[in-house]
Amino acid sequence: MTLLDPHSPAILLLALAIEAGAGYPDWVYRRVRHPVVWVGRLIEQLDRHLNPTGLDETSRRTLGAVSLAIVVLVTGVTTGAIAKFLVAFPVGWVIEAVLASSLLSQRSLFEHVAAVAEALENGGLAPARMAVAKIVGRNPEALDEAAVARAAIESLAENFSDGVVAPAFWLLVAGLPGIAIYKAINTADSMVGHRTSRYRAFGWAAARLDDLVNLPASRLSAFLLVLASLFIANAAAGDALRAALRDASGHRSPNAGWPEAAMAGALGLKLAGPRVYGAERVSDAWMGDGRAAAVAADVRAALALYRVACGLLWGITGLVFVVVSL
Repeated sequence: MTLLDPHSPAILLLALAIEAGAGYPDWVYRRVRHPVVWVGRLIEQLDRHLNPTGLDETSRRTLGAVSLAIVVLVTGVTTGAIAKFLVAFPVGWVIEAVLASSLLSQRSLFEHVAAVAEALENGGLAPARMAVAKIVGRNPEALDEAAVARAAIESLAENFSDGVVAPAFWLLVAGLPGIAIYKAINTADSMVGHRTSRYRAFGWAAARLDDLVNLPASRLSAFLLVLASLFIANAAAGDALRAALRDASGHRSPNAGWPEAAMAGALGLKLAGPRVYGAERVSDAWMGDGRAAAVAADVRAALALYRVACGLLWGITGLVFVVVSL
């Protein structure tokens, strides 16, 4: 599937609708787990066998690249065969959309961030820390209420790109294999793309490839958030655009800064900045020049902006469908 095939945007539209409406049902997860879990198990096995202790850095980097290539190859061949099989059936594209919907996260992202807002509003700091710990890697005990709110908003912005826009983009470009390979790379980065002694070299390829495949979606995500700001009361589209263009390059990630800075500018906040992961303090640049003292209402405003941005993604996909169908 490519953009030359009108089925690609149709598959994406249906996949977005299925995931927004149903998410990934618990009963399905209990029975078959999730495709990301399957990929994760493969990565765990490769890590165990190809990343033993005692290897030098060059060997670790080489074997890490080999490991990543195996993950991408297995994922691509498997999903490519499934897509080729489905194309023979009149409703095969519908089944492809159902499968692809499992690799999007509009609904689950909204629910996890909304849980943080609800905890801040009704339960106070302790339950809010527990809720935000489910979506961020930083040490929750180091977070006050403002930091919890900022962490939730930052996660919403970054995962709008990683969990919604990027998989949608690669589904549109390359069908089921495209979205599956993207998620495999993203999963590999989350599992081994760390700056630790064990993974600094072994996960180098996964981290760099993840940066590359997220590059178009991170910019598109920022654009969607800027555009969404035009439809939200008290959101500032001009400030969102200025913050993205000015601050994104200062983020430690080449991609996360774009949606985070756009979100910060739109809501009049400062996001990112210094924070603690485990016992490590990261001195990152601030995104935006507004308030650092975020509150639950800011999380709600971010969720409203996110929903409009998701709607705009649907609209752009529909426009692509019309264009390629002409």
